[in-house]
Amino acid sequence: MEGVLAYTAAGLLGLWGVSHAIPTRAVVAGFGDLVQEWLAEAVTMWSFAALVVVAAVCGGTSTADRTYRVVAGALLVLAVPTALTGARTSVVWFKICPVPLTGSAVLLLIAGLA
Repeated sequence: MEGVLAYTAAGLLGLWGVSHAIPTRAVVAGFGDLVQEWLAEAVTMWSFAALVVVAAVCGGTSTADRTYRVVAGALLVLAVPTALTGARTSVVWFKICPVPLTGSAVLLLIAGLA
């Protein structure tokens, strides 16, 4: 069950990273020089997804559990300012971003307990 939860979280993060990369031009058109910030978040999601998969495949139970907790914490840290700032914009991507971030964090925390 732990693996299923971890892989689901990794898949969600990977897809959310893709969702950042695809509409980059349209999303940042009104924000000027934020292209780098937007793409950096996409790369962050891909990196977290890869880290979770590697921990699930190669790490021992203790290593994987700790990795899941650290990544979950980082995702929650990212979700808070995104929720506070995204709520003030008309861009749907910013408004819904905390949902997959928090959802992935919850899956990872549960996986770490399983």
